[in-house]
Amino acid sequence: MRPRASESLGSMANETQKAGGIHFPFPFTPYSIQKDFMAELYRVLDAGKIGIFESPTGTGKSLSLICGALSWLRDFEQKKREEEARLLETGTGPLRHEKDESPCLSSSCEVAAGTPRPAGEPAWVTEFVQKKEERDLVDRLKAEQARRRQREERLQQLQHRAQLKYAAKRLRQEQEETENLLRLSREMLETGPVAERLEQLESGEEELVLAEYESDEEKKAVSRVDEDEDDLEEEHVTKEELPALGLCGFPDATLETWVRGLGRPLLGAGPCLPPQGIEEQLFWAEVCGLCPHWVALVGHTSALPFRSLLVYYCSRTHSQLAQFVHEVKKSPFGKDVRLVSLGSRQNLCVNEDVKSLGSVQLINDRCVDMQRSRHEKKKGAEEEKPKRRRPEKQAACPFYNHEQMGLLRDEALAEVKDIEQLLALGKEARACPYYGSRLAIPAAQLVVLPYQMLLHAATRQAAGIRLQDQVVIIDEAHNLIDTITGMHSVEVSGSQLCQAYSQLLQYMERYSKRLKAKNLMYLKQILYLLEKFVAMLGGNIKQNPNTQSLSQTGTELKTINDFLFQSQIDNINLFKVQRYCEKSMVSRKLFGFTERYGAVLSSREQPKLAGFQQFLQSLQPKATEVPADESPATALRPASPLMHIEGFLAALTTANQDGRVILSRQGSLSQSSLKFLLLNPAVHFAQVVKECRAVVIAGGTMQPVSDFRQQLLACAGVEPERVVEFSCGHVIPPDNILPLVICSGISSQPLEFTFQKRELPQMMDEAGRILCNLCGVVPGGVVCFFPSYEYLRQVHTHWEKGGLLDRLAARKKIFQEPKSTHQVEQVLLAYSRCIQGCGQERGRVTGALLLSVVGGKMSEGINFSDNLGRCVVMVGMPFPNIRSPELQEKMAYLDQTLPRAPGQAPPGKALVENLCMKAVNQSIGRAIRHQRDFASIVLLDQRYARPPVLAKLPAWIQARVEVKAAFGPAIAAVQKFHREKAASF
Repeated sequence: MRPRASESLGSMANETQKAGGIHFPFPFTPYSIQKDFMAELYRVLDAGKIGIFESPTGTGKSLSLICGALSWLRDFEQKKREEEARLLETGTGPLRHEKDESPCLSSSCEVAAGTPRPAGEPAWVTEFVQKKEERDLVDRLKAEQARRRQREERLQQLQHRAQLKYAAKRLRQEQEETENLLRLSREMLETGPVAERLEQLESGEEELVLAEYESDEEKKAVSRVDEDEDDLEEEHVTKEELPALGLCGFPDATLETWVRGLGRPLLGAGPCLPPQGIEEQLFWAEVCGLCPHWVALVGHTSALPFRSLLVYYCSRTHSQLAQFVHEVKKSPFGKDVRLVSLGSRQNLCVNEDVKSLGSVQLINDRCVDMQRSRHEKKKGAEEEKPKRRRPEKQAACPFYNHEQMGLLRDEALAEVKDIEQLLALGKEARACPYYGSRLAIPAAQLVVLPYQMLLHAATRQAAGIRLQDQVVIIDEAHNLIDTITGMHSVEVSGSQLCQAYSQLLQYMERYSKRLKAKNLMYLKQILYLLEKFVAMLGGNIKQNPNTQSLSQTGTELKTINDFLFQSQIDNINLFKVQRYCEKSMVSRKLFGFTERYGAVLSSREQPKLAGFQQFLQSLQPKATEVPADESPATALRPASPLMHIEGFLAALTTANQDGRVILSRQGSLSQSSLKFLLLNPAVHFAQVVKECRAVVIAGGTMQPVSDFRQQLLACAGVEPERVVEFSCGHVIPPDNILPLVICSGISSQPLEFTFQKRELPQMMDEAGRILCNLCGVVPGGVVCFFPSYEYLRQVHTHWEKGGLLDRLAARKKIFQEPKSTHQVEQVLLAYSRCIQGCGQERGRVTGALLLSVVGGKMSEGINFSDNLGRCVVMVGMPFPNIRSPELQEKMAYLDQTLPRAPGQAPPGKALVENLCMKAVNQSIGRAIRHQRDFASIVLLDQRYARPPVLAKLPAWIQARVEVKAAFGPAIAAVQKFHREKAASF
């Protein structure tokens, strides 16, 4: 029988290891560094700190994270159950916040029983209030236990797979019968008389018209959701569905007072941490039997119930998440942990009509629109206007079925599943995996999701992710700063601005008589914004951008406030415009309008929209403009340009000091652009570290960690004492790696591949001759990294002309990294087969040489283990383009914001060096992948010998680095290393 959910993490049957006095279940005997990793992780989570963990790839980092975090969660839940049992047994207890209390009371259950009463209050009043608070706490604990027990029993019932599949099959049959009846009804209606149409709109055109818009301040009431939905979603309701939940009879003003009251600190007891979400606050008010308004006036609440704690695990890609889920299955926790995998609609949608839209924005908008239509249909005739036919709504999604999603939720919790398995389950059960997985969050213990979903506030809220007092683990976090910056930096071209203006203008003219005044006001504001944006680039919004030449070219950088003032849009409330775009879904309507009239127009509309059609066609990308390296079959369907511009409008609401606007004028208006650059990623990370109980930032190569401490954590307001660093060595023996810095070449030419010198013929010749010698003594595969694709192309061409390429090809078959993603697998497969074949034939060609690019497709996520990467060569130092306006502004921002440590380089200069070394560390870490692996690492540039640069290499490499002033001793060391390793393996 499956153990009860509350006991699931405490019943591990595998080998248990003890580290630091803590028992860690592990599938095999762990390395000593894994024990240290788990013990330190446990301490960080228990103390509620921010941990920066570095564990080289191949050291079992994923298993260490799994077993360390889930062991802590096991103990946390055990302490919580013991505390609950004690309180339920005695009915009272010491409820004050003490250092030795269990985590549940100290972190999320701050109670008011120890709150000092007002001076002069009679003792019997104080005693009565305290007793009542203690009784209320016990009553709520009993209610929480009852609900948890009900959930556990439901999960146990899932062992009867036959019953579940029978129920799912029966519901699917009923749904198919209903769909057939609806289809017959539609066919009958289509043969009947045609209904009246306002302004004789064509069939299906009604849904393109914007609905009457009311801002949040103007809304007087919100509709309810059926009781079955409330039961299904339990205490976890997402942001998107909040407008339909209702206020349990309390007016808006009272509700706001209640929310403010819960957010106020307890009298003398420190901050109160209320449950997030309106529906939870109302629920607990109802449990207490109190009016929320009265509670707010009192100024504090009685003890909140124990809150469930989740561990959110994030990684960069879905493939990495799937690999992590696979590791969870293999771990001792695999059969017992309640895990749910989250993903975007694009990854989890099973509605082919919606998924075929291609664009992420279009899929999101269509999905939300279908759910909104579903709720509006429930309002029925009570909102029907007698004198005017309401517009036809988009059909509700057939996969958004509460009974089926409930089954999918339970099935997802019953057994660990990755995204692909969840998607297959959704197709089989005809239930939406996107919403079904979100329903499983409250009952889960481990939530797996891409870190873009967690780091973007709007996406996080829409997905129903609540971080208050939870644990977040961000894996593969070496690019975390760049990821946050990229997610919140937006660029719009002049072509997109003109296209959006023309589309919106024609849309407004088409439906002006059907649009309310509020809609027309906002549409005119958007048109005004687009016109001013184009004017800032020096163009005219009403002319074709492809034929407009700009008198002024170059790049100009402005603060947000300067851009708003100079473009004369500072009098427009961008927050309201952004809210309107989100709620009215104007870009979604505009896309449908463009789809209808952008290509084929009826004869009746041809004269009216002929110019619009020609203009749209002139802006559409031609077939010859599609990049040659991208497959047409995989190209996403383009979204409305207004969807992209909405992101730029949202970015302009950022604080003035945290961002800049870059005006790039490139000759023609269509090629020019406006770009918002986020300078302070900490402003978006601050909420995560503020709300979470603990945050772990982990990766295989985290050096240099000063970027995380300064740019991300210090700027987010994290105290230095809350940050803990942990870095472990590699599991390989020290003599299995040979890192060399070569300062001069074969002809004693100093190796310094700076931007000014690296294109000199003698420098490229020197690199080629060194590579020829290395290929002669290194067996198997050699991977050589260059700073950029352009420099790789120049070197390849130069070697080909000078005959060096033929000399290389005589020793290693040469492969080159492709620019297109879909060709990477083909190149890697051919490279691997060549090395395997050479190893078997023992011919003159001893392996293969792979010419790659730092930061390219081969520098991350690709494993060159064993013979695939016996030597990694780094040509030069891959410094970013110092002339880039974005980088210069970022450097200036850091110099102004961060203090300069004595004896250290300015923060801006340190940023450039850190970006370079992060790229180097990621590339050279591709070779060593497991305990018995070995490889040589060759750094071709004398600048690597500088102590500040060496200090930024991973610790397990630093200890073994040898600096060779001449090439002779260097090649001798490489030859000896590989000869000895070949003899011992």
